[in-house]
Amino acid sequence: MYKVFFKDRAVFFGDDFSKVFGKNNGLFYKYNNLQELTELVHVFNLLNRIDKLFIIHNDIINVFEEFKACFTYVEAAGGLVLKDTGEFLIMKRDGYWDLPKGKLEQGEGTEEAALREVSEETGLNNLAIVRPVLSTYHTYEVSDDFILKKTKWYEMVFSGNEKPMPQTEENITDIKWVAPGETDFIRKKTYPSVLDVLYIRDLL
Repeated sequence: MYKVFFKDRAVFFGDDFSKVFGKNNGLFYKYNNLQELTELVHVFNLLNRIDKLFIIHNDIINVFEEFKACFTYVEAAGGLVLKDTGEFLIMKRDGYWDLPKGKLEQGEGTEEAALREVSEETGLNNLAIVRPVLSTYHTYEVSDDFILKKTKWYEMVFSGNEKPMPQTEENITDIKWVAPGETDFIRKKTYPSVLDVLYIRDLL
């Protein structure tokens, strides 16, 4: 099932209405056509009181492609960086606890982009990708442009001795190494997509 965050709200895609309806509360929509879907997306974006939208169809992949057509689509990559002590890296950007990530450059693969972005935003160089973690999706607006960003996350290991240095020009003001479970301060001000990345690796 795909999940797309609209800030702290989410759109879910599923193929079994009875299963989804029985376990959840929110707005349910059976996909019909692109025009209707486009209108629904914009309505959901405005209806802040509705936390969840469920889009139901037996061909989720194609419907999600239709959903992507409602936005300017951007791809990014990022890293969940761990040390051999088990600690992981978290940083504060624009006042929110976040993980290092950024948009792919032209001709760049996701692994290459993830390593580059982590190095640029944290100042760390001795990095190696261990495995992919998951992909997250979130929306945001820039002027009149409605954007859907996919971020592919990779688990990385850091084997160097240098201290992380925040990339201040990207509004990063703090970087910490955090022990798994010592994360209450992160929960208080972060993004749902970051929580998903930490949760899947059992770090919360």
